[in-house]
Amino acid sequence: MTAITAGMVKELREKTDAGMMDCKAALNETGGDMEAAVDLLRKKGLAKAAKKAGRVAAEGLVGVAASGTKAVVVELNSETDFVARNEHFQALVRNVAGVALGGVTEVEALKAAGYPGGGTVQDAIANLVATIGENMSLRRAASLSVNAGVVASYLHNAVGDGLGKIGVLVALESTAGSDALMAIGRQVAMHIAATNPAALDSASIDPALIARERGVLTEKAKASGKPDNVIEKIVDSGLKTYFKEVSLVDQPFVHDPAKTVLQAVNEAGKAAGAAIALKGFVRFALGEGIEKETADFAAEVAAAAGGNG
Repeated sequence: MTAITAGMVKELREKTDAGMMDCKAALNETGGDMEAAVDLLRKKGLAKAAKKAGRVAAEGLVGVAASGTKAVVVELNSETDFVARNEHFQALVRNVAGVALGGVTEVEALKAAGYPGGGTVQDAIANLVATIGENMSLRRAASLSVNAGVVASYLHNAVGDGLGKIGVLVALESTAGSDALMAIGRQVAMHIAATNPAALDSASIDPALIARERGVLTEKAKASGKPDNVIEKIVDSGLKTYFKEVSLVDQPFVHDPAKTVLQAVNEAGKAAGAAIALKGFVRFALGEGIEKETADFAAEVAAAAGGNG
């Protein structure tokens, strides 16, 4: 049998853009026959999947899975919203969330984790890319857990069980009954979906965000021509207002704006007979931060017509 060298694997990878391990496996399966290996990868859809990897995938779904005192949220992207309605893609997102719930949320480790029915998560993604014909990618995953209490969740624009466009997890630590905790937890999760707070409390806000806000407030105050000591007071006052706006516990509760989120949680704790501590949250909005391609339809038509008016 022909020995498979690193150079052969490199050549096949350059021909197909398929993954290194897939190329090595194809060469082993074809006894080192390069063209047969190319055909094999094409038949398996792996070469086709790899060549689509440069296309922007900013649609897709956010998936949530929970078990006991732990929950996870994952984001899988596709090129079009049409794919998000495909039952096979939806099953993929649910299964990936289930794998993540097993304890793996670092993206590369999750891709390499075993997938239900065989192979890895990345294999399952590549196989579906080959079947559907669109680029897909596992973008991120996160988990929350508590020692006692619940991790509540909410999915905005839900398209099915555990699937939606915005996914939120909220960790509540308490000895109160799970029904009471889930009720207030879901309300807080809905609040987070709507307001997108920057942090749990003012002490948790990213220092870079604070510095940026301080800079903006300082420049605005300087423009008023006031003396430095007055400017400093204006900036400090502005930062206090900013903290209340972006800190979850200080925000007016969307379900009852007369009280803050923290007050609402504390009241729920009193009603349930046990204190409730907000320990953390995660919010995934589908495609946030991804630079989507914009198409000039008129230019596309002109190009297709060879530039003739």
